Amino acid sequence: MTQADLFGQMPALLHLAGIDEAGRGPLAGPVYAAAVILDPDRPVAGLDDSKKLSAERREELALLIRERALAWCVASSSVQEIDSLNILQATMLAMRRACAGLAIKPLQALVDGNLVPKGLVCSAQAVVQGDALVPAISAASILAKTARDADCLQLHQQYPQYEFDRHKGYGTVVHLEMLRLHGPCPAHRRSFAPVREWLARAQAHDTPAPMRAVLEAYRLARG
Repeated sequence: MTQADLFGQMPALLHLAGIDEAGRGPLAGPVYAAAVILDPDRPVAGLDDSKKLSAERREELALLIRERALAWCVASSSVQEIDSLNILQATMLAMRRACAGLAIKPLQALVDGNLVPKGLVCSAQAVVQGDALVPAISAASILAKTARDADCLQLHQQYPQYEFDRHKGYGTVVHLEMLRLHGPCPAHRRSFAPVREWLARAQAHDTPAPMRAVLEAYRLARG
């Protein structure tokens, strides 16, 4: 029996929550998670892994999910939490927050991936590639992704020199070049290698004086 068959035979649970995250890999910004309890009487057609959908389609579906779901919640873990806890634990924290924030307590949660956060408000099971197999997880994937993309647009307004609107914080060639030129901003995750290495060079005075000034401003902003 395949995993898809297994979940295809699962009886409908009124309070089944799907949970997924967005933003584990980027060099900047919070990591987001969402939890969704879909309403079987108000289905949302076209749900899929958010990565397979265009940005426009994700936004359209996000509106329908928020309108039709029995309950939904989007939560995040901050850059500071990512740096202090590590990205995996910060992701688990965001998932717990999303599940706990549902207006209806779920009877069961299905979590995308191969790990289940500890301390959820209900029993849970991990589903590998769940964002493509389980509609509630697909819905959570879409809400988490659209929330994080909106956050990146706000970061672009604050720090236009990094072009967050283009790369959404991921370590693209453009982003790495902007990081090299400008140094990190307060939204960068200092525990991630490219940012950590830049900071180490600056602390070792291997960078010009203007870069050391950026470092000092970064320290003040991040506390």
